[in-house]
Amino acid sequence: MTHISPTFSVSPQITAADIAAIKAAGYRAIICNRPDNEGADQPAFAEIAAAARAADLKTAYIPVIPGAVTQDNVTALAAALKDLPQPVLAYCRSGARAASLWSLCDGKQPTAV
Repeated sequence: MTHISPTFSVSPQITAADIAAIKAAGYRAIICNRPDNEGADQPAFAEIAAAARAADLKTAYIPVIPGAVTQDNVTALAAALKDLPQPVLAYCRSGARAASLWSLCDGKQPTAV
């Protein structure tokens, strides 16, 4: 995990088996920035969300197509960061999209893409 701010970190793809460690690390919410079916070995967001719910973690699904961050993505992340308990862990394939998306909204207000 890479800490971007005191309340926001990013990571590469997680699995349902990682949820207990994420919870133990103090995270209270998870954001998925990876579209389902992007990779053959990738778990579906529904699987991650179910494991997170069982661990009392909140989730949000804000899929970002590689190289194509949209204003809707930025606005959705800004809204999620207002609504979700913190700290938040966001993930994608490598963590880069999640970090880029956060930088566009600076964790607060959306910035034009």
